[in-house]
Amino acid sequence: MTTVAIAYHSGYGHTEVLAQKVAEGVRDAGQTPVLLKIESATQDFAPLIDQITQADAVIFGAPTYMGDVSGVFKVFADATSSAFFTSAWKDKLAAGFTNSHSFAGDKAHALASLTILAAQHGMNWINLGLAPPNVTAAERGPETINRVGSFIGLAAQSDNASPEITPPSGDRETARLLGERVAKAAARWAAGAARGGLDQAA
Repeated sequence: MTTVAIAYHSGYGHTEVLAQKVAEGVRDAGQTPVLLKIESATQDFAPLIDQITQADAVIFGAPTYMGDVSGVFKVFADATSSAFFTSAWKDKLAAGFTNSHSFAGDKAHALASLTILAAQHGMNWINLGLAPPNVTAAERGPETINRVGSFIGLAAQSDNASPEITPPSGDRETARLLGERVAKAAARWAAGAARGGLDQAA
């Protein structure tokens, strides 16, 4: 069984809802999720970094504030330089999700920041793997999967209301599907490594 770390910051609870659904998807794939909540910019990040190092894959999550990941998540990202200097996360699988109030909100920039963080660590990025909805924008209701039409990762939208009711069901299900996708990929990756990978096949 493989382990998928879900390292996330949530300012108002909406991104945490998505993290919980990502974890559900990991469990649905028969693998083990490890939820790692980034609480503040002043906490000790070493335990979180160690748990990511031990995991087979990691899914980063952060709200999009002012067109990028939240400041608290960025402080965490900077702290991962300790893993960077030892190549501790090299060749690990990674993916990401974000959330903002508007449908655009420059969420793509936040997802790009998560992708670059993974790339700097030498990790392998897993995209969302879901096609945009095959309906007009006007027909994309709250239950629509990948209703924003993102490719690089999950881009969710939450209204200014309680996380009990927003983000809507479609975004929550998209988060679950992301967790399931990464968990299945991590299991395949681990199985290949156990068999010796390309070295053994050669």
